Amino acid sequence: MVVPNDGNPTNNRKPPSMKSIALILFSLSLAIPLQANEAAGDKKPKKPNPQAVFKKKDKDADGFLTKEEFVGKAKDTTKAEAIFSKKDKNGDSKLSADEFTGKPAGKGGNKKKPKKPKNQKK
Repeated sequence: MVVPNDGNPTNNRKPPSMKSIALILFSLSLAIPLQANEAAGDKKPKKPNPQAVFKKKDKDADGFLTKEEFVGKAKDTTKAEAIFSKKDKNGDSKLSADEFTGKPAGKGGNKKKPKKPKNQKK
């Protein structure tokens, strides 16, 4: 059965070729993973603010963390105690906010030895 041409240009349209369909599917297959990566990138867990963590752990609000406050409900208490000892730079068995965050305390907080000039002999 032949359909007469009534002059409407939409009736003269050819069906899409296999090349056209393949090109469209290929383009979509490239675009979908890019979209998924962007969406996954938005859900990266953010590191908690060290000052906020310090305040939360400081149960008695004295501005220092005792070993008990630091260890708290840690899964591996031995590891937490080792970290506490490493952070306790002055050995007073409590952590200041600077010791907790790893920042040097005030002037001279950097305990590295000063470098000697190259031209001086030992």
